Amino acid sequence: MPISQMILPEFENEMANTRKTLERVPDDKLDWKPHEKSMTLGGLATHLSHIPSWTKNTFEADELDLAPPAGSEPLRMEQVKSTAEALAAFDKNVVAARAALENAADEKWHGQWTLRMGDKKIFTLPRTAVMRGFVMNHMIHHRAQLGVYLRLLDVPVPSIYGPSADEGGF
Repeated sequence: MPISQMILPEFENEMANTRKTLERVPDDKLDWKPHEKSMTLGGLATHLSHIPSWTKNTFEADELDLAPPAGSEPLRMEQVKSTAEALAAFDKNVVAARAALENAADEKWHGQWTLRMGDKKIFTLPRTAVMRGFVMNHMIHHRAQLGVYLRLLDVPVPSIYGPSADEGGF
């Protein structure tokens, strides 16, 4: 079985759970943050809505430079202004990510991918590790962070891998 076919069910499950969590973001709290060192709720929703887009880059390029040379366009995320905007960006990015996964040959999965910041190499890993660690696990981490924000705002937290305190059943 091709690697893409093995990871797609996990991808679909995690994307559905992330979307379910993003749906709970209250529009009137986008500037809220639990601590001065924390991202705002809107910043976190923006970040989560864009993480799936990293999948396409992972398979179409051999690296991502977070601080490209002068004259190159740096990666930028304009903060979302509403939950609907976050969901629209998320849905668009998931469609592109799914297509990239479906079209990725096994040879591509085994190839190396690098994250850098200008001349500084942050890491080089096989794309299998990039998809699991840098894309999927990174998204799961921030989705959990969003769950904490929702709890602190007294917004019902959705069940993800089992019941939440707000959604007792499956």
